[in-house]
Amino acid sequence: MTESTLRDGTGEPLTLVWLRRDLRLHDHTALARALALPGRIQPVFVFDTDILDALPDRRDRRVEFIWAALQEVDAGLQAAGGRLWVLHGSARAAVPALARQLGARTVLTHEDYEPAALARDQAVAEALAADGIGFEALKDQVIFARSEVMTASGTPFSVFTPYKNAWLKRLSARDHAEQVVDLAGRCLPASVARKAGLPEMPSLADLGFASGLLAPIGVRTGVSGARALLDDFETRIGQYGQARDYPAIKGPSYLSAHMRFGTLSIRQAVRLALRVQQTRPADSAGAQVWLSELIWRDFYFQILHHHPRVVSQAFKPAYDRIQWVRDEALLQAFCEGRTGYPLVDAAMLQLNQTGYMHNRLRMVVASFLTKDLGIDWRSGEAWFARQLLDFDLAANNGGWQWAASSGCDAQPYFRIFNPVSQSERFDPQGRFIKRYLPQLEALPAKLVHAPWLAGGLALQAAGLTLGKDYPLPVVDHAQARQDTLARYQVVR
Repeated sequence: MTESTLRDGTGEPLTLVWLRRDLRLHDHTALARALALPGRIQPVFVFDTDILDALPDRRDRRVEFIWAALQEVDAGLQAAGGRLWVLHGSARAAVPALARQLGARTVLTHEDYEPAALARDQAVAEALAADGIGFEALKDQVIFARSEVMTASGTPFSVFTPYKNAWLKRLSARDHAEQVVDLAGRCLPASVARKAGLPEMPSLADLGFASGLLAPIGVRTGVSGARALLDDFETRIGQYGQARDYPAIKGPSYLSAHMRFGTLSIRQAVRLALRVQQTRPADSAGAQVWLSELIWRDFYFQILHHHPRVVSQAFKPAYDRIQWVRDEALLQAFCEGRTGYPLVDAAMLQLNQTGYMHNRLRMVVASFLTKDLGIDWRSGEAWFARQLLDFDLAANNGGWQWAASSGCDAQPYFRIFNPVSQSERFDPQGRFIKRYLPQLEALPAKLVHAPWLAGGLALQAAGLTLGKDYPLPVVDHAQARQDTLARYQVVR
């Protein structure tokens, strides 16, 4: 593949658009920017070995989710006369090399806020600059980035509600306007790719990863999946404020993975929330709650930007003085859903089996790990990072530190979720519990939340032997609460 051969394909300037967390062809800032430049446009995606080689499991659902989304991106580009170029290697080397070979003038991409990604982008920018090629990272995955929403004194917010109020006050139609994209006649022709000998899109097997992981658990992929989920959520957004807390019913949007990988634009999500508030008064309250959740997402990104130490340290430094329990067997029981607390175990089994966990349950299990078991929040965060389809460093870190009371605007350290009362309140009939713990199916609803209190006759009637069919509790919540209050005394 030579620079001259590829340049002669069209004789026009070329802009390379590097896709990452933005796997769509609509409402796309970098593509819209590329369309404002002269010449042709070539989107590229890199299966980055710097990321993939570090994954501990070749059965990683996220790789298949990305791969499936790319199929739709490629189909859309083919309809516009082009092709998606998909590479497999270190992005630090692959992107500058491709830009040189194509004779590209500019590489456009979208900002990323994670420390490792920032280092990667800096390396790519320097390599491109050495070849006289421009590099520009644009805002796309948030509404307001980095230092765009600050306190009156010019400092970053560390409490959510004032941040939210400032965010809403600053918001204008321009901030969530659609970035219009029409690639017809602007793509580098597919014939150029064929002439250059560009390989076909690699299969998951070529990448060294398993396939067929998502269909059995009903995950909808790509832009088409995001659109279907968004349309469905719009019909029930009015009930979101209440329904989102009950894991046995259809309350959440189920769009978190699509927001993570950009098969849904954050601007599109915000436009929906605002439109419902303005045009459907009966549904306005639910739409406001959902918009608040979208603002939390921006909030955690700006926390990560201003305080990158949170990746490995407590946001509140005093909390790094806590002496956490070190018990690998206890941690493994938690990760595998064997704690003896049904709501906690069902939540962990949902995570392990589907790559998803209901948001209320994320709070419950994080509180349980840190305040019932006394185990470092970083251990739970790492397990979530391995299992979650929608894993996002900023939100995952923020959520775990919130539960551990070590984060910004976190719950007080003395607020400790009772896993039994949470179960009784949010899964009163035990429907969610029994979905993932079928061995508890025969227990009456009032007993399923704490089987160890059921009594011998009830357990016998349910055909259940504790310690055999289902674990006994690994910890006593009342005693664990007292231990946690003592453990947290070092931060008072």
